[in-house]
Amino acid sequence: MIQQLLEYFRIESTIDLIWLMVGLFAQLMFSMRFIIQWISSERQRKSVVPTAFWWFSLFGGLLLLAYGIQRGEPVIILGQSIGIFIYLRNLWFIYCVTPHK
Repeated sequence: MIQQLLEYFRIESTIDLIWLMVGLFAQLMFSMRFIIQWISSERQRKSVVPTAFWWFSLFGGLLLLAYGIQRGEPVIILGQSIGIFIYLRNLWFIYCVTPHK
């Protein structure tokens, strides 16, 4: 059973296994953004997007991009490349742009 899973996920070396763990950790980080957003919204009783949402998006997205590049997955590479720009832009608005009054 374990051998079948390793073959299915194309794990042929220790490095492949490490990258699989990096990919799983990246996906966990990326998913945490939704949990943080949900908890923040529940606490405030309205829909909010906390700054931590964008940080988890960025770091999870960067790790997923690295994983996608290492595994040669064009769908992951394209999706995360676009997303990273959006996450950085939102962080730019939060930290660098003065609100207009």
